[in-house]
Amino acid sequence: MVERQANEPDLDAIFGALAHPTRRALLEQLAAGPASVGDLADPHDVSLAAVSKHLQVLEDAGLIEVEKDGRVRRCHLEAAPLSAAFGWLTRYRVFWEDRLDALAIHLENEDQ
Repeated sequence: MVERQANEPDLDAIFGALAHPTRRALLEQLAAGPASVGDLADPHDVSLAAVSKHLQVLEDAGLIEVEKDGRVRRCHLEAAPLSAAFGWLTRYRVFWEDRLDALAIHLENEDQ
């Protein structure tokens, strides 16, 4: 079994968090800047409790940080885990592009 280093992001948690459309929408909102939980919940047709649960998943994945200021919880985006996920996806994008290029060359050679 392969173990992650302590400073490596948990790609399973990141991709799991990104798997839900509401959580992706919350991240898009936070890309514009920090926001309170109430402000994040406003555009969504779900309860404040449901938004809080989505935010907890994002926080557990390291995608957001939540700061408490009295009764207000303010969230902001943490980009480093997204960068790790992008890096993982990029490796496989390059792999598949290379494979598809090789297939195209093979098919061209068969036609000739």
